Amino acid sequence: MDGDQTNPANAVRTVSPAGLSVPGGHYSHATVANGFVFVSGQLPITPAGEKLVGAPFEDQARQVLANVEAALIAAGSGIDGLAQVRVYVDAIENWPAFNAIYAAWAGNARPARTIVPTGPLHFGLKIEVEALAVVLPGA
Repeated sequence: MDGDQTNPANAVRTVSPAGLSVPGGHYSHATVANGFVFVSGQLPITPAGEKLVGAPFEDQARQVLANVEAALIAAGSGIDGLAQVRVYVDAIENWPAFNAIYAAWAGNARPARTIVPTGPLHFGLKIEVEALAVVLPGA
């Protein structure tokens, strides 16, 4: 788990996967605590740091889900470990497109999920996704 930092005093481990761009603020892509994985809100930013501002919503959604999955894997989890997903979209009209992309990505996993229409998001992006998962045995 490249980029991990451990704090034995409170058993919280931060995860900064090599496959994701460097966080743009004072946070980690994910935190592992007591068998849970908390994935910070992921934006449609490529591993090289490119913000997909002008990209179609569908491309932004796919990048966000790839980022969530990379954070999960680096933290010792995966899509099958998801317990809850929270989705922020700039416009509720994007929900049907996201739902179709998400269903293909999640497969048989059906974590609890929330959609929050927000209006404009950071940098003019259209979507942000955060998640809660469990660490998977053998991951």
